[in-house]
Amino acid sequence: MEITPIFVFNMLILVFFVVAFFYQIVYIFVVFRHKHAPYHVAKTFHTYAVVICAHNEGVVIGELIESVKEQDYPKDKLDVFVFCDNCTDDTAELARAAGAIVYERPAGGQIGKSWVMDYGLNCVMRDYPGRYEGFFVFDADNVLTPNYVREMNNVFDEGKYDAVTGYRNSKNFDSSWISRGYGTWFLREAKYLNNARMILGTSCAISGTGYLMSAKVIEAMHGWDFHLLTEDIQFSTFAALNGMCIGYAQKAVFFDEQPVTFAASWRQRLRVTQGLYHVRVKYGHNLVHELRLKNAPKRANGRFAVYDMLMTLAPAMILTLISVTVNALYLLIGLFFPAIISASEQQLCVGALLMTILSFYVVFFLLAILVEITERKSIHCRKIHLFTNLFTFPLFMLSYVPIALAAAVQKVSWVPTKHTISKSLDDINKE
Repeated sequence: MEITPIFVFNMLILVFFVVAFFYQIVYIFVVFRHKHAPYHVAKTFHTYAVVICAHNEGVVIGELIESVKEQDYPKDKLDVFVFCDNCTDDTAELARAAGAIVYERPAGGQIGKSWVMDYGLNCVMRDYPGRYEGFFVFDADNVLTPNYVREMNNVFDEGKYDAVTGYRNSKNFDSSWISRGYGTWFLREAKYLNNARMILGTSCAISGTGYLMSAKVIEAMHGWDFHLLTEDIQFSTFAALNGMCIGYAQKAVFFDEQPVTFAASWRQRLRVTQGLYHVRVKYGHNLVHELRLKNAPKRANGRFAVYDMLMTLAPAMILTLISVTVNALYLLIGLFFPAIISASEQQLCVGALLMTILSFYVVFFLLAILVEITERKSIHCRKIHLFTNLFTFPLFMLSYVPIALAAAVQKVSWVPTKHTISKSLDDINKE
């Protein structure tokens, strides 16, 4: 085969994807072999603050607080705080009536969940100094299973985790092909990423909501010090770089509301994607530098956790977009100027385009099959929609490619996601 520039380009892209993501295939086999990490039963019931960031969440806030009150955990070890961010509805009144302690953030100042967290956590530490050993962080639309706190406490009690995340499920999996796409991804993230990391003894990653932070971390930051568009990934990256360890509690299940329409999904994923770019710019050099050091971070999870996080931040969608664009342009130039680009090179471009799209689709089709088979008991969805999700999930993931382009050229600001689906745990289990 003739070695041409486009051949070399496509081979480099292929090599990158193999090197970057092969270990995630290994993760799948790790989970099949070991199922889950060794189970620890806590010797101590630690004292926690449950913190909920809310902006006009009156529709859903009650179900979350109720699910916290119904936890199979000592009541005197668990307090609920709601941080109302300039709410104009009855969120604050409903939260107080449900038994929460409410802090209302005044108008003005920086916009975004991370700033609300910073404000509220400082209020709690000021008014309740030294009372809490950890802080649970939730979005107002979450709902918890009764054993959630107990299971998170089991992991936290091991004493080696600076943060712990749980099993993130969807309370509206069956609402649309968009919500099913989100739900499938988060189940895969819990089962085949964080669970595998926990089994291997490396650090996990927190994602959006439903996690527990050690009070030592919060106190050291004097609140919350991560303010990029994706503060969760920012913290996870910071943790990997600094030898901190994030644990995973497989049996700590919580439910999250997902966007239903493509427009709402586009806005949210556009913010998340640009947030990943910001994290990559801020920490990418440090991650690469850390991998090159002879002495990795002190904890056993250090070097691999850094590599794992670097690959998590790897610009997969951007590279896919670049690959498609370069091959398409090369092909068009060849069609109009055949003297410049030979027929064999044009055929190579066509093959590369087809292979890129087909391999992308097949990978996520197989992931959807894997998740639906192994997590079937956790998915609340009609059978016909489980079947169609096998075909729409790859399309949902493929839509990240134009999102990646838009996020690279468009300025994105933080906008709260509106939550409208109020469901109790009983409502979810009936579906």
